[in-house]
Amino acid sequence: MVVEKQVLPFFEWLWQGQGDSFIDGALFQFLVLAAVLFVLGLVGGFLVSMIRHGPVAAGEITYRTLRGGATDLTRLSARRIGALAGLAIKESLRRRVLVALVVFALVLLFASWYLRTDNPEPARLYLSFVMTATTYLLLLMALLLAAFSLPGDIKSRTIYTVATKPVRSGDIVLGRMLGFSAIGAVLLAIMAVASWFFVTGSLAHTHSVDATTLEPITGIDGQPIGSGGATSFDAFHRHTFTVGVDGKGVTDAALGHIHTVDADDDRYTVGPAEGFIRARVPKYGSLGFINRDNARTGRGISVGAEWGYRSYIPGATPAAAIWTFDGVNRSVLREGADGGLYLPIGLIVRVYRSYIGQIEEGIQGSIQLRNPETDVATSLKIFTAQDATVDTFDFANEQTDTQQDEITILDDLISSDGRIEVVVQCLDRAQYFGFAQADCFLRLPEGSPLWNFVKGYLAIGMQMVIVVAVAVTASTFLNGPIAMVATVSFILLGFFRETFVKIATGQNYGGGPVESLVRLVTQMNVMSPFKSQDPNSFDAIDLMKAADEALKAGMQAFSYVLPDFSTYLGRVRYVAEGYSIPTDALVRDLVVCAVYVLGAAVIGYFFLRTRELAK
Repeated sequence: MVVEKQVLPFFEWLWQGQGDSFIDGALFQFLVLAAVLFVLGLVGGFLVSMIRHGPVAAGEITYRTLRGGATDLTRLSARRIGALAGLAIKESLRRRVLVALVVFALVLLFASWYLRTDNPEPARLYLSFVMTATTYLLLLMALLLAAFSLPGDIKSRTIYTVATKPVRSGDIVLGRMLGFSAIGAVLLAIMAVASWFFVTGSLAHTHSVDATTLEPITGIDGQPIGSGGATSFDAFHRHTFTVGVDGKGVTDAALGHIHTVDADDDRYTVGPAEGFIRARVPKYGSLGFINRDNARTGRGISVGAEWGYRSYIPGATPAAAIWTFDGVNRSVLREGADGGLYLPIGLIVRVYRSYIGQIEEGIQGSIQLRNPETDVATSLKIFTAQDATVDTFDFANEQTDTQQDEITILDDLISSDGRIEVVVQCLDRAQYFGFAQADCFLRLPEGSPLWNFVKGYLAIGMQMVIVVAVAVTASTFLNGPIAMVATVSFILLGFFRETFVKIATGQNYGGGPVESLVRLVTQMNVMSPFKSQDPNSFDAIDLMKAADEALKAGMQAFSYVLPDFSTYLGRVRYVAEGYSIPTDALVRDLVVCAVYVLGAAVIGYFFLRTRELAK
């Protein structure tokens, strides 16, 4: 499942974050970080000036720099920035940046040789491919443009034709950032349009009806109520379908999509594929478990998986996973084609087999609804688990309870405070179902797949803008190759920020950087501890651990300025797996992107002022 952590509402994230106080919010952390960076920059600049000019001159230089910087940053000109952005765009075109589109076209051209539509979820495969290709190609283009532009101009002295004009350092930095971001945005838009038509065109298909499979369907009284059959085998699959007496019908789902079927006398017409690209809007609940002893617990059992995101329930025991949903009322239920009300539920099951058995038969499970106050529950609905895919259940408002008495969801299963429970069990002995909180959800009305696709590409664009900002800033004080290496290192650490933070905080196996290097060289496993030969003396092991503590403290401090690129990649996973990107997440990403651009522009401005051309 794409959601491992719930997306907080924007203002909750801004003001209090995962905690309950202002100090846990993103705004407070930003203010603290900005203050720390300001002090470090001030102290660092003073020390450098003191070494070069003495303490008295250093104080005067520091004061003039701060005063001049504040003046320059408040006198930025949109006209000058726009003109410099135009120059950056012209420079990008001279550097054949449009070659990126040719490369992308070739990628799409040859992708059809390797991407197959017989995948269980072909839309996820195609969307993941095109969006990943776009991401890395666009980031590479942005990196090469931004890292080499300013150092190249300084080396060739063409920058002096700009610096001699009434242009400030802040205008130059922001102009470069804006120009490269603009050309990247145009390329991104073209790639997005091409990707959309590539995906939809590759998945588009239809079927004909296999006349040999047609047969009438009659009711209990023998009266005809429709007909059924199967489609032809096209695009590596076929569908079965039923058509009512009104001549309207729909196929069953196969490979993540369906078709409509229209019957006119003896002529059947199968419509185009529907439902490949989704934008599900889930409503999540809280997860609890019942163990094999029928006692409530916060987690299920472990089956030995290293990643502890999910926990498991054993089959053929009282063990169960229970989701409790709040705020359930009539508006959550949907009206079906028959005019009745249904509670739509999505469920993702991860199956762990302790023995293979009859693997083609699948693992049986049960699902039911229950009132958390009265314990009134529906009769069990048996299903075959579809491992790692979204299975859907539509519970009609009219149900029977475990005693086969008639009940309704609205009157009998929703508690007085608007809660309802979904209970899932595994029925096969010695087999296991694995669940996490986000694996069960109420299916709210879906969003627009096209708009969700656009939001995914906006997330890619925000990554590109951050890369441009960091690369331009690095190029203000480093030459081209070094600026590129520094930016690449920054990007890679951003992609693996979570692992970086775990190393910095000592949460990973194998110790810190020095200890990990020693284990790698000596081929020592990560679980065996290092032991000092003499606990009362300071030896090499103590030195290694002391060095690690110092390095981890520095890493932890550095982690606060690392962008979490995995978050932006997570938005791509939302689109590929068919979930609508929450608006709160999109706004949050935009704010983070803007903060990085602002911070990089200020830092780049002060570094550029130290160059001779800016004086």
